[in-house]
Order: sequence, then C-alpha cells, then structure tokens
Amino acid sequence: MIRILLAEDQTMVRQGLKMMIESDPEMKVTGEAGNGKEAIFLCEKHVFDIVILDIRMPVMDGIEAAKVIHSRWPNMKTLILTTFDDNQYVLESLKSGVNGYILKTGDTESLHRSIRSALTGGLSIEDQVAAKVMPLLLKKDETNEADPTLTPRERAILKCIGEGLSNGEIAERLAISVGTVKNNTSQILSKLDLRDRTQLAIYAIRHNLV
Repeated sequence: MIRILLAEDQTMVRQGLKMMIESDPEMKVTGEAGNGKEAIFLCEKHVFDIVILDIRMPVMDGIEAAKVIHSRWPNMKTLILTTFDDNQYVLESLKSGVNGYILKTGDTESLHRSIRSALTGGLSIEDQVAAKVMPLLLKKDETNEADPTLTPRERAILKCIGEGLSNGEIAERLAISVGTVKNNTSQILSKLDLRDRTQLAIYAIRHNLV
C-alpha cells in the first residue's frame, strides 16, 4: 500500500483529489493537511511514502514545506500540485528538490503515473509545463565539462539520471543491481556536492552528459 499525505487548503479540492488517488487500490491517502505547517506536523507523527503539496497554501506554502521535508526526511518523495503553470513556480519547485510538478487539471491516470514515477526515483513534469520551463532550466554550456573525478560507471549512471530513468531502468540498461545504482548515486551526490536526484539530472544535461 502506498501511503500518501495530501496537503491542500481547499476542502472540496482535497476530497476530489483523494477520490482520484484512491481509485487505484494500491494507493491510500493516510493523512490530510490544510497547509504546509500541518503537513510537516503529520510527517513528524506518521510515516508516508509520498507527500503531495499544493503550491499555494496559507501559513506555509508547498515549496517551503517541500524544502523542510527534504531536509528532515531526505528519503520522502514530494510532488507539487497547482493550477498555475507559471515558469517561476516550476523553477522554484524543482530547485526545492521535489520529485514532480503536476497540474490540477490533469487526469486520474496522469496523477497515478506521477506518484509511481516519484516513488521509483523518476522526475514527473506535465508536458505543457516541461515544454516551457525545461529549456530554461537545462540550458547547456558547451564549454562546461563534467567533474573529471567521476568514474566511467558514475558518468554512465549520471547520464541515465539525466535521461529521466528510474533506478530499475538504470540497473537494467547497465546490467548492474539496483543496490549498485543507489550506492553509486549517493557517491555522485557527495562528489558533486549536490542535494538530490533533480539536481543530478540538471547537472548531467548542463555538463553535456546527455
């Protein structure tokens, strides 16, 4: 069972999202919050696999809540939910380390897909949002070389992360175990002094590994 914390300040919207999520029998909303501060409080009391945060909420918004959650519970996945497709919101969300950015106008299937993608280490961004923002976020610098201390395997894994592959997909492509992928990813994060998988994907593209 996938345990989900849903933070949305509008009760009717939250109830609708809960129904959409739980139409998948493997997903269960086990916590509900009306703002980011409440979401953090619930994370202190209960265990969740993923937190879905509305980007605009009173007291504490989704971006600030995501930053706190990632700093205190680094293994917890987060998705930002919003009706806004403004470039700056997306950039701020991704820089806070979230695992995806989904629009409230999306359908049930895309919501389920984003949740599963986040849980397997993927990065989920709605197509119309990605088309606008990713060229800005991932602008390449042809003179920017990757860290020379990266090993061939680390470069290969980093390339796969830049392509958006999950740990399982990377393991299959490179014929290594998922555990090896995870260990090497941790080493790459430490070596490059980066915070999360999102930053690794951005690094890979900016440094011409993809």
